[in-house]
Amino acid sequence: MNKLSVFSRTLGLCLVILSFSPLVGAQMSAQTGASKQDPFDNIETMTSELLTIIADHKGQYPRNEKSYFSALNNLMTPFVDFDYVAKKVMGKKYVKLSTREQRDRFVGVFREGLVETYGRGLMSYGDEKIVLVNRQVLPDEKRVVIVKQEIRGATAVYPLNYLMAKKRKTGEWNVVNVTLNGINLSKTFSSQFQNAARKSSDDIDKVIDGWLISK
Repeated sequence: MNKLSVFSRTLGLCLVILSFSPLVGAQMSAQTGASKQDPFDNIETMTSELLTIIADHKGQYPRNEKSYFSALNNLMTPFVDFDYVAKKVMGKKYVKLSTREQRDRFVGVFREGLVETYGRGLMSYGDEKIVLVNRQVLPDEKRVVIVKQEIRGATAVYPLNYLMAKKRKTGEWNVVNVTLNGINLSKTFSSQFQNAARKSSDDIDKVIDGWLISK
Protein backbone atom coordinates (compact mmCIF):
# COMPACT_ATOMS: atom_id res chain seq x y z
CA MET A 1 0.00 0.00 0.00
CA ASN A 2 1.52 3.34 -1.07
CA LYS A 3 1.66 6.50 1.00
CA LEU A 4 -1.36 8.03 -0.74
CA SER A 5 -3.46 4.93 -0.04
CA VAL A 6 -2.36 4.95 3.59
CA PHE A 7 -3.30 8.60 3.93
CA SER A 8 -6.68 8.12 2.27
CA ARG A 9 -7.51 5.16 4.50
CA THR A 10 -6.37 6.85 7.70
CA LEU A 11 -8.14 10.08 6.77
CA GLY A 12 -11.37 8.12 6.52
CA LEU A 13 -10.60 6.56 9.88
CA CYS A 14 -9.95 9.89 11.56
CA LEU A 15 -13.22 11.37 10.30
CA VAL A 16 -15.23 8.41 11.51
CA ILE A 17 -13.52 8.57 14.89
CA LEU A 18 -14.33 12.26 15.05
CA SER A 19 -17.96 11.60 14.31
CA PHE A 20 -18.43 8.93 16.96
CA SER A 21 -16.40 10.63 19.69
CA PRO A 22 -18.39 11.13 22.93
CA LEU A 23 -16.57 14.43 23.41
CA VAL A 24 -17.81 15.73 20.08
CA GLY A 25 -21.32 14.38 20.44
CA ALA A 26 -21.80 16.04 23.79
CA GLN A 27 -20.77 19.48 22.58
CA MET A 28 -22.01 19.90 19.06
CA SER A 29 -25.81 19.95 18.98
CA ALA A 30 -25.90 23.64 19.84
CA GLN A 31 -23.11 24.57 17.44
CA THR A 32 -24.43 23.27 14.11
CA GLY A 33 -25.04 26.19 11.79
CA ALA A 34 -23.13 28.59 14.04
CA SER A 35 -20.79 31.29 12.76
CA LYS A 36 -17.63 29.88 11.23
CA GLN A 37 -15.42 32.41 12.99
CA ASP A 38 -13.81 30.02 15.48
CA PRO A 39 -11.54 27.32 14.01
CA PHE A 40 -12.07 24.92 16.91
CA ASP A 41 -15.85 25.17 16.67
CA ASN A 42 -15.59 24.70 12.90
CA ILE A 43 -13.97 21.28 13.22
CA GLU A 44 -16.51 20.13 15.79
CA THR A 45 -19.46 21.46 13.78
CA MET A 46 -18.26 19.71 10.63
CA THR A 47 -17.88 16.52 12.64
CA SER A 48 -21.37 16.70 14.11
CA GLU A 49 -22.94 17.12 10.68
CA LEU A 50 -20.77 14.30 9.37
CA LEU A 51 -22.24 11.98 11.99
CA THR A 52 -25.73 12.74 10.73
CA ILE A 53 -24.75 12.04 7.13
CA ILE A 54 -23.20 8.69 8.05
CA ALA A 55 -26.24 7.67 10.09
CA ASP A 56 -28.59 8.61 7.24
CA HIS A 57 -26.68 6.64 4.59
CA LYS A 58 -24.99 3.72 6.34
CA GLY A 59 -27.96 1.32 6.18
CA GLN A 60 -28.36 1.56 2.40
CA TYR A 61 -24.70 1.96 1.45
CA PRO A 62 -23.38 1.44 -1.25
CA ARG A 63 -26.68 1.56 -3.14
CA ASN A 64 -27.02 5.22 -2.15
CA GLU A 65 -23.39 6.11 -2.85
CA LYS A 66 -24.23 8.98 -5.20
CA SER A 67 -26.43 10.80 -2.69
CA TYR A 68 -23.92 10.02 0.07
CA PHE A 69 -21.05 11.62 -1.82
CA SER A 70 -23.26 14.59 -2.67
CA ALA A 71 -24.09 15.10 1.01
CA LEU A 72 -20.41 14.90 1.96
CA ASN A 73 -19.49 17.41 -0.73
CA ASN A 74 -22.17 19.84 0.46
CA LEU A 75 -20.92 19.46 4.01
CA MET A 76 -17.27 20.11 3.20
CA THR A 77 -17.83 23.11 0.95
CA PRO A 78 -18.24 25.75 3.71
CA PHE A 79 -15.38 24.36 5.79
CA VAL A 80 -12.61 23.49 3.31
CA ASP A 81 -10.91 26.00 0.99
CA PHE A 82 -10.71 23.66 -2.01
CA ASP A 83 -9.39 26.39 -4.33
CA TYR A 84 -6.41 27.04 -2.07
CA VAL A 85 -5.69 23.36 -1.44
CA ALA A 86 -5.90 22.48 -5.14
CA LYS A 87 -3.43 25.24 -6.02
CA LYS A 88 -1.03 23.98 -3.35
CA VAL A 89 -1.34 20.49 -4.81
CA MET A 90 -0.58 21.76 -8.32
CA GLY A 91 2.39 23.78 -7.09
CA LYS A 92 3.58 27.18 -8.30
CA LYS A 93 5.08 25.83 -11.53
CA TYR A 94 1.88 24.23 -12.77
CA VAL A 95 -0.37 27.00 -11.49
CA LYS A 96 1.64 29.39 -13.68
CA LEU A 97 1.63 27.02 -16.66
CA SER A 98 -2.10 26.32 -16.42
CA THR A 99 -5.03 28.34 -17.69
CA ARG A 100 -7.87 29.52 -15.48
CA GLU A 101 -10.12 26.88 -17.07
CA GLN A 102 -7.59 24.15 -16.22
CA ARG A 103 -7.26 25.33 -12.64
CA ASP A 104 -11.02 25.43 -12.20
CA ARG A 105 -11.34 21.97 -13.72
CA PHE A 106 -8.67 20.58 -11.41
CA VAL A 107 -10.42 22.04 -8.36
CA GLY A 108 -13.51 20.11 -9.42
CA VAL A 109 -11.82 16.75 -9.95
CA PHE A 110 -9.66 17.18 -6.86
CA ARG A 111 -12.73 17.85 -4.73
CA GLU A 112 -14.57 14.88 -6.26
CA GLY A 113 -11.64 12.54 -5.75
CA LEU A 114 -11.06 13.57 -2.16
CA VAL A 115 -14.74 13.28 -1.22
CA GLU A 116 -15.07 9.83 -2.79
CA THR A 117 -11.79 8.51 -1.37
CA TYR A 118 -12.44 9.36 2.25
CA GLY A 119 -16.17 8.86 1.88
CA ARG A 120 -15.66 5.18 1.12
CA GLY A 121 -13.29 4.91 4.06
CA LEU A 122 -15.88 6.41 6.41
CA MET A 123 -18.04 3.31 6.21
CA SER A 124 -15.29 0.96 7.45
CA TYR A 125 -14.55 2.03 10.99
CA GLY A 126 -15.96 2.23 14.50
CA ASP A 127 -15.92 4.20 17.72
CA GLU A 128 -12.60 5.24 19.18
CA LYS A 129 -12.22 8.49 21.14
CA ILE A 130 -10.78 11.85 20.23
CA VAL A 131 -9.45 14.66 22.39
CA LEU A 132 -9.04 18.26 21.31
CA VAL A 133 -5.74 19.19 22.89
CA ASN A 134 -5.21 22.88 22.15
CA ARG A 135 -8.51 24.80 22.27
CA GLN A 136 -7.73 28.43 23.05
CA VAL A 137 -8.99 31.97 22.64
CA LEU A 138 -7.29 33.52 19.64
CA PRO A 139 -6.39 37.19 19.24
CA ASP A 140 -8.23 39.02 16.47
CA GLU A 141 -5.05 39.44 14.43
CA LYS A 142 -4.38 35.69 14.35
CA ARG A 143 -4.88 34.38 10.81
CA VAL A 144 -3.36 30.90 10.85
CA VAL A 145 -3.72 28.21 13.51
CA ILE A 146 -3.27 24.45 13.83
CA VAL A 147 -6.20 22.72 15.52
CA LYS A 148 -4.64 19.75 17.27
CA GLN A 149 -6.40 16.56 18.24
CA GLU A 150 -5.44 13.09 19.40
CA ILE A 151 -7.28 10.00 18.16
CA ARG A 152 -7.09 7.49 20.98
CA GLY A 153 -7.73 3.84 20.17
CA ALA A 154 -7.25 0.73 22.26
CA THR A 155 -3.67 0.22 21.12
CA ALA A 156 -2.46 3.52 19.65
CA VAL A 157 -2.77 7.30 19.69
CA TYR A 158 -2.74 9.19 16.39
CA PRO A 159 -2.09 12.95 16.22
CA LEU A 160 -4.45 14.76 13.86
CA ASN A 161 -3.73 18.37 12.92
CA TYR A 162 -5.95 20.69 10.90
CA LEU A 163 -4.22 23.76 9.45
CA MET A 164 -6.81 26.55 9.46
CA ALA A 165 -6.60 29.94 7.75
CA LYS A 166 -8.74 33.00 8.38
CA LYS A 167 -10.19 34.88 5.40
CA ARG A 168 -9.47 38.60 5.54
CA LYS A 169 -12.78 39.72 4.02
CA THR A 170 -15.19 37.53 5.98
CA GLY A 171 -13.27 36.53 9.11
CA GLU A 172 -14.23 32.88 8.46
CA TRP A 173 -11.81 30.03 9.16
CA ASN A 174 -11.29 27.27 6.59
CA VAL A 175 -9.35 24.03 6.52
CA VAL A 176 -6.35 24.38 4.18
CA ASN A 177 -4.42 21.23 5.10
CA VAL A 178 -4.59 18.09 7.22
CA THR A 179 -1.75 16.10 8.76
CA LEU A 180 -2.54 12.71 10.26
CA ASN A 181 0.12 10.77 12.13
CA GLY A 182 2.82 12.65 10.25
CA ILE A 183 1.26 12.22 6.78
CA ASN A 184 0.66 15.62 5.17
CA LEU A 185 -2.35 15.78 2.82
CA SER A 186 -1.12 18.70 0.74
CA LYS A 187 2.38 17.30 0.27
CA THR A 188 1.11 13.78 -0.45
CA PHE A 189 -1.29 14.85 -3.21
CA SER A 190 1.22 17.41 -4.53
CA SER A 191 3.77 14.64 -4.98
CA GLN A 192 1.18 12.66 -6.92
CA PHE A 193 0.42 15.65 -9.16
CA GLN A 194 4.10 16.38 -9.85
CA ASN A 195 4.82 12.75 -10.70
CA ALA A 196 1.85 12.58 -13.07
CA ALA A 197 2.90 15.86 -14.72
CA ARG A 198 6.43 14.62 -15.32
CA LYS A 199 5.17 11.35 -16.80
CA SER A 200 2.89 13.26 -19.16
CA SER A 201 5.59 15.77 -20.18
CA ASP A 202 3.78 18.59 -18.37
CA ASP A 203 0.49 17.96 -20.18
CA ILE A 204 -1.79 19.44 -17.52
CA ASP A 205 -4.98 18.37 -19.26
CA LYS A 206 -3.76 14.77 -19.25
CA VAL A 207 -3.00 14.96 -15.52
CA ILE A 208 -6.47 16.34 -14.79
CA ASP A 209 -8.17 13.76 -17.02
CA GLY A 210 -6.35 10.94 -15.20
CA TRP A 211 -6.75 12.25 -11.66
CA LEU A 212 -9.91 10.36 -10.71
CA ILE A 213 -8.78 7.23 -12.57
CA SER A 214 -5.63 7.10 -10.43
CA LYS A 215 -7.61 7.05 -7.16
